[in-house]
Formats: sequence, structure tokens, C-alpha cells
Amino acid sequence: MPARPDASRHHIIASRRHLVTLRRHLDRWLFRVGPPEPSPIVLGQRRIFVLPTPAGLAFAAALLVMLIASINYNLSLGYALVFLLGGVSVASIVHAFRNLLHLSFSPGRAEPVFAGESACFHIVVANHRPARRPALRLTAHGAAVPFEIGAGDGADVTVPVVTATRGWMTLGRVRIETTYPLGLIRAWSVLVPDQRCLVYPAPEPTPPPLPEGASRNLGQRAGAAGDDDFAGLRTHQPADSPRHVAWKTLARGGPMLTKQFSGMDGGEIDLDWNDLPANLGTEARLSRMTAWIMAAERRGLAFSLTLPDTRIATGRGPQHSTSCLQRLALFGTDVAADA
Repeated sequence: MPARPDASRHHIIASRRHLVTLRRHLDRWLFRVGPPEPSPIVLGQRRIFVLPTPAGLAFAAALLVMLIASINYNLSLGYALVFLLGGVSVASIVHAFRNLLHLSFSPGRAEPVFAGESACFHIVVANHRPARRPALRLTAHGAAVPFEIGAGDGADVTVPVVTATRGWMTLGRVRIETTYPLGLIRAWSVLVPDQRCLVYPAPEPTPPPLPEGASRNLGQRAGAAGDDDFAGLRTHQPADSPRHVAWKTLARGGPMLTKQFSGMDGGEIDLDWNDLPANLGTEARLSRMTAWIMAAERRGLAFSLTLPDTRIATGRGPQHSTSCLQRLALFGTDVAADA
């Protein structure tokens, strides 16, 4: 009987896992790649590896053919040309090796992003030698970033990495390489900076309106009438008072908007996990609450966040929103919501 598609797929997945495990063991043995390294990471002689590039292999094959022809026909100029080009290739090995030697790497800051966006990992590379370091390249998660450093200078290299899931994302294995000066030799090294980025849940594209919450006077004035200044217009919500609707804008064919005043009380909203529909899964709930937090932040509303394992009191402002998003990003994990 032919193998079932499910069995073939599981066999392929298992094979890939074995290959990943084998590569990790090979990295640890060959490159001494293990847990994240403390900064700064300095490249010593034992950490730099050198191998010919495809162009270097073709160049070596051409030299071999030239050498055989010179021996066959006893060409003195042929010997001289082969040895000259061979000496140049050997010198390029030294230059490629020295282009990486004693480079220093320190992890920079990685700002939080939403799942599906690109996380920007900043790596500070320092050159303490009084010589320029050209034709360098950092590679991580399939993204390659070319750069160069001046004599005694440094560079802040940004490595973009596409995110897929919420939570902490580590930068992991990073490769620094160069093919300077002739492209015949590739010198490289592997490092693991102690760097991570917090990934928030992806906001729901079209979430329902914000819940009304404990305060029923959304859009009402907090103080006495006549003392508030007009602050602008915002999207109309069903709970807004008809007195604050921008009727002139609506009469001209525009959207239904609500007037905002500097003394307007934005109300308080309680974002409660248990108030969400029962048919929503965990990730869908986190996605909706993320969208609501962003909407409340844009409108300047005060809100609280209630999750099965924690509750954040009512507040407003960017710091409060960041704290709530951190809780959502790390929901269901054992990692504390630290910076």
C-alpha cells in the first residue's frame, strides 16, 4: 500500500528536526556556539575561519591548469605568472582574516513590535584598530546587512528579522563575514549576542467597538458647560452624545464625527478577558484586546485590563498601554514582563 500523505509529512518534519539538532551540535563543536555570550564579544584568532569562495575555487583551478601547461612546455614566464598569482591569493587570505580580527560586538536595543512586523535588532560593532574595515556583512535569520567601519570608529548595524509569534524573540546565531579584498577568500565567525525583542500580539484588523466599561458618560463633559475648548474631531461612537456630533460635516456628505473638547471626560473602559465571546480562542482574544488597547490609546481613554492570571488597574497614557501590551505578549508564559 502507498504511504499516506500524513505519514510522509511527519517523516519530513522529523527529518528536518534531526537536521536542525545535528547543525546545533556541529555549531557548538566547530564554532563553540552555545548560550548567549556576555558583551562585548571580541573576535580572537581561534574564532575566525577561512575558506575559498566559489570564485576562489575557480581561480585555484585556473592556476593549476596554468601550472601544468608551464611544466609541459617548460615556460619560465608561465611559472612566474602562476607563482605571482598564487602569492596574491595567499596574501588575500591574510587580509580577509585581519579584516575580522579583534572586532568587538555589543547588543543594542530592540524596540517591541507587533507579530508579523520586522523586529530591528541593533548591534554595535567597534573597530579599535587604526585601519578601515571594508566589505563586512552581518547575517541573521536569513537577513544579510552589508556595512563597513572606518579606522578607530564604530557602526550601529540594524538587522531586520520578520516576527511570526508573540513573546520574547531572541536574535540567536549571527554570522559576520567578509570576502575582502579580492572575493577569493571568505573569512567568517559565528557569535550569539545576548539580545531579544518583545513581540506583541498582532492586533485584530477589524475589531468591534470598544466596550462601554464602568463609565457611561463617554464623550460627556467633566466640568461646567461653556469653559471647555474645542480640541478636534474623532470617529463617532454609538455611546457619544448627539449634542457633540459634527452635524455640519455630516450635512456636507462627510463621515459622522464627534467633537472633542479639552475638558471632555473620556470615560473608563474595562477590558475583561471573561467578557469576550466564548468561541474566541486564546490568540484571537489577545489579538482583539491588543486592538482595543491601541484604540483606547488613540482616543485618550482610561482603561483597565483583566486577564485570567492578572489585573492591571485603570490608567491611561503610553506607559500604561505598554505595560498592558507586555502582559498580553507574555500571557501564558513563565517569563516575567521585564524590559
